This record gives sequence, C-alpha cells and structure tokens, in this order.
Amino acid sequence: MNSPYLVPGQETAIELQVLNSRFIAVAARVGSVVEAKAFIQRIRQEHPKAHHHVHAFVVGFGSSVIEGCHDDGEPSGTAGRPVLAVLRGSGLGDTVVVVTRYFGGTKLGTGGLVRAYGDAARQVLEDLPRVEKVEWRHVHLTVPYSHYELVKRLITEFRGKTVAEDFAAEVALDLEFGASDLPLFAQSLSEATAGQLGVA
Repeated sequence: MNSPYLVPGQETAIELQVLNSRFIAVAARVGSVVEAKAFIQRIRQEHPKAHHHVHAFVVGFGSSVIEGCHDDGEPSGTAGRPVLAVLRGSGLGDTVVVVTRYFGGTKLGTGGLVRAYGDAARQVLEDLPRVEKVEWRHVHLTVPYSHYELVKRLITEFRGKTVAEDFAAEVALDLEFGASDLPLFAQSLSEATAGQLGVA
C-alpha cells in the first residue's frame, strides 16, 4: 500500500534575471507522464518567443517513480539534469517543473547554465505550497438505525468523509477513507457491532 507523500498544492511561478537572460520557472502537480507533457506544451504555447523550455518531472514517489528531463537545445547536461536533481532532492512526488529562458545576448557558459537552471528550479520549489497526497477508498455501508450514531462516531474517529446518506428502511452510507485509515475503521466497526457490520 502506498504511503502518503507531498505534492504541489497549487501551480507556482517565479522569475530570475541572470546576465540579461530571463528564467521563468513554473511548477505544478501532475498525475501521469501524459499530464506532464501536456503541461510542458501549455507553457511552450504561453511563451512562444522564448528560446528554451527546459523541463523535468517525477510521477509517483519513492521506489515507483517515473522521471524525465530535457535540455531543449541547451548544451547537454546543463539544464534538464540540474532541474531534475533539484526536483529529486525536494521530497515531492507527482511534480513537473518547466524553466523557460529568454536569451539576453550574453552566454552563461556551462557552469553558469547549470547554476541558473538549478537556482530557478530551487526557488520555485521553495515557494511552492505542499500538500499531502492521500489515496482515497470508497465504501458503501447499509446501517440499521440502532447503529447509526456509533457508525458516525467511528467515521469521524478514522477521518472518513460522508459522501452521501440515504434514509430508508436502513441508512445507506457512501463513505471515503484514506487508504491507511480504512483497515482500522473496518476492524473497529466489526468489533463495536460484534461482527454485525463490516466493510466488504
């Protein structure tokens, strides 16, 4: 089971000026490589006159992660890799960073490029709000009225969300729990109702 990890809370952008070149770094949350590529394409369209759109992304987290980066015309290894290195060190998953460069006429050299792209990525990730990604599980329960208050207490205790309630002969509940909370809720529900109620 996947443990929670940090992801971007909202799209964030910063701008740096380095020897007349403008570097605009944008970071956002993405759930797949397709989403990452669509985001990169969107940034290209927003800055059609820029000279480079360097990017790096991580989809997933920890051992099950897909990574990618691209120098987009900058000398090999001077742009995409430094951005990816900063992203790897950030502790974030499901994140794409695009650093757009408007060339100002002064060459930065390979060391200057590595520094500039790395600094832009670092600054945007420092400014980025972070939230914990929680995997949600959907549960449907039918509860007799005699157990309704007890079940509601357990839902609150185990940080569940009530999506819908339908009061008929019994109460039909549509619930959502974090993947790590659901087994504990199911166990407590079974114990509290002497096995009469359970999560299928």
